[in-house]
Amino acid sequence: MILIVDDKPENIISLKGLLTLHNFAVDTADSGEGALKKILKNSYSLIILDVQMPGMDGFEVAEAILGFSKAKDTPIIFLSAVSTDKKFITKGYTSGGIDYVTKPVDPDIMLLKVKTFYRLSEQNRELNRIQNDLKQEIEIRKETETRLDARVKELHSVMEALPLIAFTMDADSNIEYVNAHWYKYSKEMSAFPEAHPDDEHIYKDWKQTFAHGMEYNGELRIKQFATAQYRYYNLRIIPIIQNEMVIKWVGTFTDIHEQKSINQLLEIRVNERTKTLMEKNEELENSNHELQQFAWVVSHDLKEPLRKIQTFNNIVKEKFLPAGTEGADYLDRTIHSSERMSVLINDLLDYSRLSVASAFQPTDLDELLNEVLFDFEYLISDKKAVIKHTPLCTIDAVPSQIRQIFQNLISNALKFAREEVTPVISITGERVASKDFAAEVSQTGNYYRITVSDNGIGFDELHLDKLFVIFQRLHTRSTYEGTGIGLAIAKKIVDKHAGIITAKSKENEGAGFILVLPIKHIIN
Repeated sequence: MILIVDDKPENIISLKGLLTLHNFAVDTADSGEGALKKILKNSYSLIILDVQMPGMDGFEVAEAILGFSKAKDTPIIFLSAVSTDKKFITKGYTSGGIDYVTKPVDPDIMLLKVKTFYRLSEQNRELNRIQNDLKQEIEIRKETETRLDARVKELHSVMEALPLIAFTMDADSNIEYVNAHWYKYSKEMSAFPEAHPDDEHIYKDWKQTFAHGMEYNGELRIKQFATAQYRYYNLRIIPIIQNEMVIKWVGTFTDIHEQKSINQLLEIRVNERTKTLMEKNEELENSNHELQQFAWVVSHDLKEPLRKIQTFNNIVKEKFLPAGTEGADYLDRTIHSSERMSVLINDLLDYSRLSVASAFQPTDLDELLNEVLFDFEYLISDKKAVIKHTPLCTIDAVPSQIRQIFQNLISNALKFAREEVTPVISITGERVASKDFAAEVSQTGNYYRITVSDNGIGFDELHLDKLFVIFQRLHTRSTYEGTGIGLAIAKKIVDKHAGIITAKSKENEGAGFILVLPIKHIIN
């Protein structure tokens, strides 16, 4: 902005019109005192100052401006109509003016002078601003360097206290500082510790990450002077970044020799143990195979005498003993015992077969369940049982084994019904998020939860740990028939399918069996 100071309005109007026409911002004052007030409040790029004014003349105003810190460098053009003498012109320049123009003013000459001095004033302002910015930046840099030096000293103090080899490097990877531990492995600060020939690539690898300004981690062996032995160390070098530029690198060698030695020993032991376990596993597989063969042979050898015992007992009973006699009763007990023995042999065979690997395939659980219910149709009708079930899905499974689970659970539900109470058996299925009995239902879950519940006699959950153990029974044989193998078979099948099984019950309030099976076969 340009300030025009003149006590005559016509002069102000004339000059203001000329400058406004050429896009200059103009402010005016009609006295020296008024000009000083405006100069205190505003900043001007150029002042056009009339010499002859009542009160303070132009020279006095210029001398006063020199005393203002923010306006002392503002260029002043003096205007005078009468004071054309050399001494007045000299006084104008000594008062702080940069030019002295006499009236009447030539507009073209005046405009050229204004443009020139205005441009010089703006350039001077910009130079002053740049100079001030440079001063501030220098002060900031000095302050930053002071803080950085303090941090470096603090860092060095910390590094000296560390129980490991520590060092720093500049942005070009030149070593600047090393702590006392360094000299146990290197004779001079500028040379890295000697690496084992097989580990020399570590230093080359670090150079590659250095080029990308990235952190580096690597294990290597370095030679210790005192023992001439190589020890395992972990080398870590991290960049210190400021304003997106790497300004320094901080590195450490951490002694991991003892840990490495222990790990190597453990690895040897693990390999030895693994080898032993593999040999034992092979022996167990051979033993299982032999047991399978033995079970088949024994079952055949046991079943044949049982069949003969049952056949001849029935013949003796029918031909030689009248019904209702004491002898007939004894034979009935013998026949019943042999039948129970036959069931037990069959159950044991079923249990032993589960040790053999089986082929998994997509299995429609609905179809399996309907087949089992068809098999139990007579017993369900005889007990007037009510069967409720929701649609089930298809999962990867061994169909014959899943059928056996349904058979055992539904058979138990029918067997352990309460007297004079219509048996009600409910089978439901739902997809869940995880292998957990209480998992949330999920349409995209990887597991399927099946619940088989009844309203039978139930059991005390204190005995839950016995429920799935082979030959364990919660009820006497005289009260309920069975071998105590059915639920053990169900548990083993669920385990082979990488699933879980449990039960919930209260006495005389029914029981519920919960299975969670993977939808897709999990290879162990």
